Amino acid sequence: MSTFIHSDFLLQGDTAKRLYHDYASILPIVDFHNHLSAEEIYLNKQYENITQAWLSCDHYLWRAMRSNGVDEHYITGAASDHEKFQKWCETVPYLIGNPIYHWCHLELKKYFDLDLVIKPENCEKIWLHCNEKLKQDSHRFQQLLMDSNAQSLCTTDDPLCDLTFHEKLKASGFAVQVLPTFRADSLLEVEDTYSFNNLLDKLTLKTNTEIKCFASYANALSLRVAYFAKHGCRLSDLGLKTVEFANYTSAELNNTFDKIKSNRPLSAIEIAQFKTATFKVLGELYHQNNWSMQLHIGVLTNVNKRRLEALGGGTGFSVMSDNGIAKNLSQLLSMLDEQRQLPQTIVYCLNPKDSPVLGSIIGAFQDSDAQPGKIQLGSAWWFNDHKAGMEKQLQDLASLGALGRFVGMLTDSRSVLSFSRHDYFRRILCNLIGSWVDCGELPQDEQLLKQSIENICYLNAKKYFQFSKSV
Repeated sequence: MSTFIHSDFLLQGDTAKRLYHDYASILPIVDFHNHLSAEEIYLNKQYENITQAWLSCDHYLWRAMRSNGVDEHYITGAASDHEKFQKWCETVPYLIGNPIYHWCHLELKKYFDLDLVIKPENCEKIWLHCNEKLKQDSHRFQQLLMDSNAQSLCTTDDPLCDLTFHEKLKASGFAVQVLPTFRADSLLEVEDTYSFNNLLDKLTLKTNTEIKCFASYANALSLRVAYFAKHGCRLSDLGLKTVEFANYTSAELNNTFDKIKSNRPLSAIEIAQFKTATFKVLGELYHQNNWSMQLHIGVLTNVNKRRLEALGGGTGFSVMSDNGIAKNLSQLLSMLDEQRQLPQTIVYCLNPKDSPVLGSIIGAFQDSDAQPGKIQLGSAWWFNDHKAGMEKQLQDLASLGALGRFVGMLTDSRSVLSFSRHDYFRRILCNLIGSWVDCGELPQDEQLLKQSIENICYLNAKKYFQFSKSV
């Protein structure tokens, strides 16, 4: 048996250990951005085996297996779950230094009380042990969430979603607060006018309104935001592949809308104008509803055309973009701030080169008339949520802003087992701050350290999102 994952994992020095064990480890979790299914939570899903829990929907793991030369048959193909798990166990030894290596071993320890290292020799023992656990009620979806010490979580939902299962969850009295998030990407993706017209048709039916110009489109959006607000929504989310900004007039917007309705191609400036205007409408609605606006910036999606055609989108073939963001993002935020309509905002970058850029931008839009930390540099995201990436994000924020106001970590995952990533983050945070204390960069002031750890891991998020006030 291995003791690879032990109580002091990633903690170097007595200060780091004390901060983690005395403060961070016992705090509840506020997971304000994930891709869990409200339906699966409500139905209290039970995984049949560890392959379904780990490999069924996680493109992080799929990419890793491809990097190890595993045939697609054993990744997203028709191979049996047992065969897929065998290929996964063959892959893991080659992932040293990858956060997946840490995550999966943390999950084995936390949820299955298993200390085995993942490798081919241990494949059958892990398979049998985990599958036996997964048969038990203790490993159904809802109990796993409660055992994770989750207090509140926010799913990611299409603007046209009817939120039926959020209603059912609330009525069921489930101990964990599950709230929707308004994911607005499709409302700006106007490049393909045919697809966008399909969206408009659905939006027309959902809102029972006639959408014939930009103003009526904005009105329909307000109705959907109101619907989400009625169901307890506290956050929005928007993925910006590129950050675009262009000034516009009402006449220009209506002309663009006419072209959209008639399926005529749009120019680059018309697309930028439409996106800017829609961003403004949404930002104002979020501000009016006291929501937080999340901006995920810099994904270049589905770059492998052959694989896209064979497997579809969202299967592990997106990459970091290297487009410039500073000027246009500043203009978007300033446009809302000028009318005092800028909502609480969290900005995430996929390219780590942009972390200091965003760290400087958030400082330009903090509002002393609102609340501390109104504009946030989001946690290390996707290709950055490894130890070095988390440390860089924390150090960039500490260098350029107020680390003590940071709202902390999230899972951004489709797997309930991914809540171990909060523990991963908390260990890294405590180790970083502990190292600052041990080398004399911070005072050995227990009140300061306790406050900092508790705020970053839990209290800041709880106060920032005001979940307790949700209907």
